[in-house]
Amino acid sequence: MSQPSISSKKRLLFIFVVSTLAIFSLIIRLGWIQIVEGEWYKEKANAQQTRDIPIPAKRGIIYDRNGKELAISASNSTVWAKPKEIKNVEETAESLAEILDLDEEELKKDLQKSYGLVRVARWIDDDLASKVRQANLKGVWLAEDNKRHYPFGNFASFILGHTSDDNEGLAGIELEYNKYLKGYPGRWIKNTDGAGRQLAFSTERYHPPENGLNVVLTIDEVIQHFTEKAVENALEINDATRVKAIVMDVKTGDILAMSAKPDYDPNNPRTPLDEELAKALEEMDNEEKLKTWFGMWRNPIINDTYEPGSTFKLITTAIALEEAVSTPESRYYSSGTINVAGRTIKCWRHYNPHGDQSLTEAVQNSCNPVFVMLAEKFGVGTFYNYLDAFGFTSITDIDLPGETGSIMYNESLVGPVELATMSFGQSISVTPMQLITAISAIANDGNLMQPKIVKELVDNDGKVVQRFENTMIRQVISKKTSEEMREIMESVVSEGSGKAAYIPGYRVGGKTGTAQKVKDGVYAQGLYVASFIGIAPADDPELAVLVIVDEPKGFSTFGSLTAGPVVKEILEESLRYLDIKPKYTAEEEEKLVKADIVVPEVRQMTVKEASKVLNESKLLYNVETEHDHDHGDHEEDDAIVVDMFPKPGASVPENSIILLYTKHDENASTVKVPDLKGKTIREVNNILSNLGLRLKISGSGLVAKQQPEADSVVEPGTVISVEFMTNSQ
Repeated sequence: MSQPSISSKKRLLFIFVVSTLAIFSLIIRLGWIQIVEGEWYKEKANAQQTRDIPIPAKRGIIYDRNGKELAISASNSTVWAKPKEIKNVEETAESLAEILDLDEEELKKDLQKSYGLVRVARWIDDDLASKVRQANLKGVWLAEDNKRHYPFGNFASFILGHTSDDNEGLAGIELEYNKYLKGYPGRWIKNTDGAGRQLAFSTERYHPPENGLNVVLTIDEVIQHFTEKAVENALEINDATRVKAIVMDVKTGDILAMSAKPDYDPNNPRTPLDEELAKALEEMDNEEKLKTWFGMWRNPIINDTYEPGSTFKLITTAIALEEAVSTPESRYYSSGTINVAGRTIKCWRHYNPHGDQSLTEAVQNSCNPVFVMLAEKFGVGTFYNYLDAFGFTSITDIDLPGETGSIMYNESLVGPVELATMSFGQSISVTPMQLITAISAIANDGNLMQPKIVKELVDNDGKVVQRFENTMIRQVISKKTSEEMREIMESVVSEGSGKAAYIPGYRVGGKTGTAQKVKDGVYAQGLYVASFIGIAPADDPELAVLVIVDEPKGFSTFGSLTAGPVVKEILEESLRYLDIKPKYTAEEEEKLVKADIVVPEVRQMTVKEASKVLNESKLLYNVETEHDHDHGDHEEDDAIVVDMFPKPGASVPENSIILLYTKHDENASTVKVPDLKGKTIREVNNILSNLGLRLKISGSGLVAKQQPEADSVVEPGTVISVEFMTNSQ
């Protein structure tokens, strides 16, 4: 056997060394992958095999104080896709684009991604969701999603605010309480192979979402409705730029209603309700659009300031009374003007001066010079101490986002002229929320309450998680001063410039305000802010209402004529809704209250005789028995009254209608069946018994069906089958 050559040995040695190095390198590489980079590859493998589907949390409901739903989350379907699982992108994009009315090319770009999840379409309706399921597209699936919905459209939009597409609060309560409302999202995690099939023996994990808490507002949906209706009407009647209104519970600080028009629909927050603005928006660039949107969403009641004008005179008057520099009976003389540090300040009626008047009359007359005199007496330091005490030097801290503070001079810069103009509500700008809070304190025995718009937070089981209690900040004026102020405010409505807010049976107090509007730092000619603040009942206030009409261009610019009637409308409807009974004066009773009449006995009389007796008693009547229309009026007049409702002896207001049930002619061989639909069991029983017919009933409430039908001719004694239904049915 021949020995291997030296060259063969070298080749074998080379192959051996190379093979050894290669194997050793592979061992090192494998060790590196397994030990050093093992965790990274494990995570990457899990990521490729794991389908992680987000499950959004259901946003909490926003209720009014009585449990009425104002904002809810409706369940919808969202279409998701995983590009790596889609084999034919073009066919998938074509199918989805056709079903969902999407741009096919844009969708193709999204589906060509090599990683992650793609949200194809959000909040599609049930019909489209069904079509997507039927298409059975690989790598495409539906997941439940929640869309925010506001059942009443633009109702209370500045209070509720709205959310983004990702269900994050962007304005109002939705923003302020976002962390409570939004909850925590869940996840659905499962392991799949490259084809998207779930792996055998894999662990599927479902982490349910934690739904958000529900927010219960202090708002009363009914009072909010009254307010919105009144504000909408005022905007149109006065041809105003904007109208704002707040209703506050004087004793608690609860906001019962808050409205400003024009507003927006939180269901479509980027589409203005004004058609002209909507068209203009289409031509704007993105920056202009953002500015327009934020301006549209801005709540002017807490985000904007205005010069309150004469409504602020109530603050000056309260300070003067509390500091004992005046009494309601103190006398003042106004010549129509007053000179302050060389500057002439006029009364609104300077051409016909008010002359000698008491402080109460000065408030009624809204005479500027008198309030200048009061401010001069108590001085700048005292004035600013009370401005601070009434809350004008800070925000009210109401639970709504973006609240603005007042704009006023620094105390050190206030001279005689500045003090004089501030005394009657000019040269100082406040928010509507600050003013109504301060005036409510005047009406509430001097107690300044913390205004609030959220009552409590509750979970899905109705359990209260957090309750926001009523908070008294401080007592600003004495109970005696408060009582005097309420009497003065009531006199403004009963005798002074606020007569437009007078409501018979209710003691209403108030104050008008008309201020020239400031634009670009100067008073604009012909532009005014008209306002009225009212409280009721003045002897024991429950409600305070502030209405502001911005730039009225209608029949008047005076607050008494533009804002006063709006306050009256809101107060009148709200007081009756709250079951606060009217207390009429003797004069009001004589004019307005109808006297109670005792119902006389008219049974066994003919209809003609009964009508005469009822007319003499100032009562009306209605005959309920059916008769053959061919018989004529004379026979009906001779019909005998066998029953009546209300019964004799009952007390009813004059002009009330008395139902008379008459007896049918017993000698008749046939009877015409009357129309019984809409009548009560009692009425039907009386009618049929008088006609000699028998009754078979089913159900309860009002008649919905009858057999035989109305106008059928039957014999006396025939059974009439009647089916009753309640109104809700």
